[in-house]
Amino acid sequence: MRMYDIIQKKKRGGVLTDEEISAFVSGYVREEIPDYQAAALLMAICFVGMTPEETAALTFAIRDSGEKPDFGAISGFRVDKHSTGGVGDKTSLVAAPIVAALGVKVAKMSGRGLGHTGGTIDKLEAIRGFRTDLSAAEFAAVVNRVGLAVTGQSRTLAPADRKLYALRDVTATVDSIPLIASSIMGKKLAADDDGIVLDVKCGSGAFMKTEEESMVLAKTMVDIGKRAGKKMLAFVTDMDRPLGRTIGNSLEVAEAAETLAGKGPDDLLSLSLELSAAMLSLAGKGSLEECRKAAEDAVKSGIALETLAAMTEAQGGEASWILDPTRFPKARCRAAFCAPQSGYLVHTDAEGYGRAALALGAGRARLDDHIYPAAGITLLAKTGDFVKAGECVALLDSEEEARLDDAKAILAASTRYGDAPPVSRPLLLACVE
Repeated sequence: MRMYDIIQKKKRGGVLTDEEISAFVSGYVREEIPDYQAAALLMAICFVGMTPEETAALTFAIRDSGEKPDFGAISGFRVDKHSTGGVGDKTSLVAAPIVAALGVKVAKMSGRGLGHTGGTIDKLEAIRGFRTDLSAAEFAAVVNRVGLAVTGQSRTLAPADRKLYALRDVTATVDSIPLIASSIMGKKLAADDDGIVLDVKCGSGAFMKTEEESMVLAKTMVDIGKRAGKKMLAFVTDMDRPLGRTIGNSLEVAEAAETLAGKGPDDLLSLSLELSAAMLSLAGKGSLEECRKAAEDAVKSGIALETLAAMTEAQGGEASWILDPTRFPKARCRAAFCAPQSGYLVHTDAEGYGRAALALGAGRARLDDHIYPAAGITLLAKTGDFVKAGECVALLDSEEEARLDDAKAILAASTRYGDAPPVSRPLLLACVE
């Protein structure tokens, strides 16, 4: 089976067989297929597309390209939640403890942030002592004892995705729904959870900018999951504005803890409850309405916060920081970003605010960049709020004073004011089952 023939077939609009797709993925992982041929096929896929069957075959080949974790020691139904990436999106830190507190196992393998989107692993590592490098035995033990554990993705998990994504990143072949879906679902299916809830972000701060594109991606991933025998549900949610009131690692963990204590922002709590309800419903805990009520009760009673604290302690972290978020260390430098005029905040561009947090040192442009856990942005006003000239819209934190002015300039270019409030846009745009 020649790679040349596979490229030629796809370039001319042909449908690749499972065997051809598997041969491509396995050959590329073994370095038997050079980058230039792999890039040619990826570009052909971008132009021609893939059928649902081809997309599923590519996903399964990525899933099977490395070692799969053995979660046989974990008892009970396991459910995961995955977000396609956003700004201020710390819902995993809220939803997962709620679900675990209600008796459903959450064995979560997460990644690091890159660019203007944050990563759950980076956020948790802002907690002093928190370990994200658990062995398989340690991971299973924490899940069985607490109901929840979060660990970093092993380099042996779906290695084809790592190689293919690195190639896509430098060959302008990232923006293809079959390639995006197979990348996300290849890793998720390798973890072999029983149910998966997807949060597909839509808007300026998301990879998918329109609701139409987001719906196609959501439907594609749900279809792949069902073909693999998994229980699936996806939401399309708004990412035209930052979620919650904080952007940055320790700031977001603190906000997640405050939300579980019943003191968080309404948008973060609302979306987290929807995701929790979906996870619980997939696990057979009742209808979405019944599960949403149970999730609300888990927050009100305090058991969800206790679960996050218990997981933190079990993974070596300072549980007292979760119970009292004021213990998180503060950044060395702080500045205020103030409104230049009176008016309504018509638009707080999520991608721009994410780039401002990146400029402050809260994220990384490259995987080997250093991040400052305490760096980030606290929003004192959000889209739709009325502000007066000179009023503080956001607080900026960094370890380096020189970074503050750059971040302010980005925020200034990312914030629009108007005489009338903007048209309200719902947080939850669609549901795909």
